[in-house]
Amino acid sequence: MKLSLAKPLFFLVTFIFVVSLACGTSTSDEPAPPVEEPTLTAPQPVEEVASPVPPPPTDIPAPVYEQFYTEDFTGDTSQWTYFLIDANQPAPLYVEDDFGTMFVGTDNERLVFELESEGQWAYVTYGAFEYENARIDVVADNRGVNNNNVSLMCRYTDTGWYEFNIANNGLYWIYYAEKLDNNKMVYHPIKNGGSNKIKAGKEVNEYGIECNGRTLTLYINGNETISFDENDIALREGKVGVGVASFEALPVKVEFETITISQP
Repeated sequence: MKLSLAKPLFFLVTFIFVVSLACGTSTSDEPAPPVEEPTLTAPQPVEEVASPVPPPPTDIPAPVYEQFYTEDFTGDTSQWTYFLIDANQPAPLYVEDDFGTMFVGTDNERLVFELESEGQWAYVTYGAFEYENARIDVVADNRGVNNNNVSLMCRYTDTGWYEFNIANNGLYWIYYAEKLDNNKMVYHPIKNGGSNKIKAGKEVNEYGIECNGRTLTLYINGNETISFDENDIALREGKVGVGVASFEALPVKVEFETITISQP
């Protein structure tokens, strides 16, 4: 800025000197016209524009879980969690960590159990509610070997539950599964039998159970298989769930298309 202001003044002095030489030694008493100094305009203050204030964050509503509904594994499944029984021990043992080669989770809008090691008994429970009375219906697609158990559970607590086991070979068992203080499991047999309604091999079966008061009922492909009153243990309430168990034949793979929880 200083250089640009000095340039006009230097040009004017040079011009007067050249004119004086051209006119000889004559001089003029008239003073040189004053040089007008350029005026500078002070910059106007820029009005600051306030940044928009973002609205305060709104509370995210907590998810609403249904007590009676059909789970098709297309949305939030965070309330479905699993635990394991290690059946390779002298007594089956409740464990918190995975062991062997296995996968339990959702895939392609299904609940999938892939068990590639022996003695893996995996269970998945619905933790949003506890039920006094409930019916559970599942659509189970067997994609692995024929030697496995599909389990349906009711009145699950940290100390025990009712468990209905259906095998692809046509047999079923009903247990009271008791969890001891040392995490060892004792499976007390209640009832057992067989059914020609079970589809063996790589087939889709529909299984259902009812826990209604003291009455326990098993359904296989729409047929009532057994119904009886259980008065010895008399569990009152708890969670519901499903499970799959592997034995010597591998791999075991069962996919649940849907799980329906309803009132009996």
